[in-house]
Amino acid sequence: MEVVENSKTSVSYWKIPQSKLRIRTGNTPYGQGVFACDPIPAGTALGEVRGTIIKGTDYQSDYCMDLGENQSLEPHAPYRYVNHCCEPNCELYQIDLEDESGVEHPMIVIEASRDIAVDDQLTIDYAWPAEEAIPCGCGAESCRGYIVHPDERDLAVKLHSRGA
Repeated sequence: MEVVENSKTSVSYWKIPQSKLRIRTGNTPYGQGVFACDPIPAGTALGEVRGTIIKGTDYQSDYCMDLGENQSLEPHAPYRYVNHCCEPNCELYQIDLEDESGVEHPMIVIEASRDIAVDDQLTIDYAWPAEEAIPCGCGAESCRGYIVHPDERDLAVKLHSRGA
């Protein structure tokens, strides 16, 4: 397994500004979370989820994000602590940027998908495959019962009812 630092210094033309809105990390019933210190309007790009890019198929952690092509992003704080919710208020977007030598560098951006009030926790939908689903305690009105992609909820229920 090869570890490559996510250095954007060679990419001279990308400009995703970090938001001037303040956020904080804090305790939740299931670990750390990220909370808004200011109101955040829908559509606001909060900034880049920075971290270390790991190349290899055997890397796993509680926080890594799949970038495809055998790459994962091990995010740094604070976005490392963005928790799952079946009714999320943020979304992650992957942008593939090419540097001057033609090498692509994936970048993950977090954006508010709806208005977020002060002290609300920032959340995303992890949308895990059914085989990796675990029970969900997000408390959303439309909670799927598992941290799973919406299209794979029924399969997750079947797998868990069999003790998989």
